[in-house]
Amino acid sequence: MTATVDAPKSTHRAPAVVSDRSSAENRLGLRLVAPAVVVMLLVTAWPMIQALYLSLFQYRLTSPDEKEFVGLGNYATVLGDGLFWKDTVNTVIIMVVTVAVELVIGFVFAMVMHRVIFARGVIRTSILIPYGIITVVSAFAWQFTFSLTNGWVNSWFNWLPWIAEDTNWFGDHWPAMFAIMVSEIWKTTPFMSLLLLAGLSQVSEDMIEAAKVDGATWWQRLWKVILPNMRAAIMVAVLFRALDAFRIFDNIFVMTRGAQDTESSSFLTYRQVIEQFQLGLGSALSVLLFLTVLLLAFLIVKMFRVDLAQARGEG
Repeated sequence: MTATVDAPKSTHRAPAVVSDRSSAENRLGLRLVAPAVVVMLLVTAWPMIQALYLSLFQYRLTSPDEKEFVGLGNYATVLGDGLFWKDTVNTVIIMVVTVAVELVIGFVFAMVMHRVIFARGVIRTSILIPYGIITVVSAFAWQFTFSLTNGWVNSWFNWLPWIAEDTNWFGDHWPAMFAIMVSEIWKTTPFMSLLLLAGLSQVSEDMIEAAKVDGATWWQRLWKVILPNMRAAIMVAVLFRALDAFRIFDNIFVMTRGAQDTESSSFLTYRQVIEQFQLGLGSALSVLLFLTVLLLAFLIVKMFRVDLAQARGEG
């Protein structure tokens, strides 16, 4: 009796063959987006180049004749200032807290909008209304809400041990930060829910039904079927909202104007350029903010490890 030895299987994958149709679609896509890319480069690239150039000078708008080349001196000044790091920490806290809360509440809203049958249009419209309100208007509304003299938060929630009739929400750092984050969450959660709804609609109902037939509980279907198949949508939602939250300005400008150490990185840049006319330092701050946003986007994409081509069904 002779023994047979199976030949080792090759683990080398054949390179993916791109069909003529896919190539044609890619070329068409490039042609369609090219005009928008050119316009965006013209609109954004020139201001960034100008900001990068001005950041190399000690330049005050009220003294244009005293413009002096300092190289990276403005960056050294900014990075060596404790105020910059304090404002950066504030910005990171606002971004992390608001995006985390919005992700949870937005997913609940997305599930409601996806599953509801009765009065679907009314419910979806009601959920999305806050996002249609101008940020400055919503900030003024929430400033009034938390006001010590005529707001309703203290009178409605004075049954909580940490809230009293005379609680001054804008008199200390953390209460003011809480008010700012509440206004941001209320305004932008509908946007998060809209992005998550788009991802939720792509989850196959057959997979959910199959898991239900196999005896999976609701939580098991959520963690094992729904969320894994929504990873691309969750990444997009977190990416968009994190970048937007990191540039927060309107709420702080309206509600506190940076008082009680509630400044953000964008508000610090505003004060340097608009209030103090320091174009050199302000430009250095804007360049650092731009680089931070790029780094943040890179880290979020790497963290989720989503292959968008496979998520779209091309893999």
